[in-house]
Amino acid sequence: MHTIDIKNISKRFGTNQAVKDISFEVNPGEIFGLLGPNGAGKTTCLRMVLDIFKPDTGSITLFGGSLDEGKKDKIGYMPEDRGLYQDIPLERCLTYLSSLKGMSKTEIKEQLDINLEKFGLADHRKKKVKELSKGMQQKAQIIATLQHKPELIIIDEPFTALDPINTQLIKDILVTLKEEGTTIIMCTHQMHQVEELCDRILLMNEGEKVLYGKLNEIRKQYSGSDVIIESPNEVPQIPGISNIEKVNGTVRVGLENSLSPQDLLQNLIVNNIQIEKFQIAVPSLSEIFIQAVTKDGIDE
Repeated sequence: MHTIDIKNISKRFGTNQAVKDISFEVNPGEIFGLLGPNGAGKTTCLRMVLDIFKPDTGSITLFGGSLDEGKKDKIGYMPEDRGLYQDIPLERCLTYLSSLKGMSKTEIKEQLDINLEKFGLADHRKKKVKELSKGMQQKAQIIATLQHKPELIIIDEPFTALDPINTQLIKDILVTLKEEGTTIIMCTHQMHQVEELCDRILLMNEGEKVLYGKLNEIRKQYSGSDVIIESPNEVPQIPGISNIEKVNGTVRVGLENSLSPQDLLQNLIVNNIQIEKFQIAVPSLSEIFIQAVTKDGIDE
């Protein structure tokens, strides 16, 4: 059973078709990336999943059925527009938000003590939220999302305002939650974080599905004919090589259709070129993102 099963949903606001016939599934215990440029329809999709908006067409199934009040308590949602109360102490704010998810006072205190310590905020629990740095407020918002141990986490731009140390902390926590069986949907513009964390992705543009599937399969799909070579020798200009570019201590070799990577490798070996590394050049997710959502491909 999928945690989320979405079939052919669409949503229009006046003359704006925000979402156009989108279908996808999210599996239990995976980190799923929902990606796209601003205005792509990501937030509208999430709000339909959470029953904030009703789809004009199509169906949404969560945990095997429709979303009721009981299932809502199984979800932790961190929107892009944060929802912390600024003029009250952090501990009081998080206690109140936890109570909205049906936690008892004992459960709230026990879990809050654990999370404040884990996120490095234990010494700041009595400070007003507005007195905290942006990074601390970001971590507090994540605590509010995770506090009731949801089975499904929907988290929008989780790494905003975080330094590298706290970014790694959040990544480690998300991976641990995944390993424990929690399902996570992550919206972010930080493609390198998606590459590290996500099992599968959906890329949207102008309300439509552009790419969908396992991340490694999508990267293979967009792989070209270039190869990356590390060698102490100069790579010779042999027939079938379109260009040779030195990049960060490696050589990127572009190949014409007449020369396969296997043939190139054989040619280099025959010519006594010492090979320390030889691999197909796989594009980054950022390159794929740009190529997929622009008509002219990647800008140089």
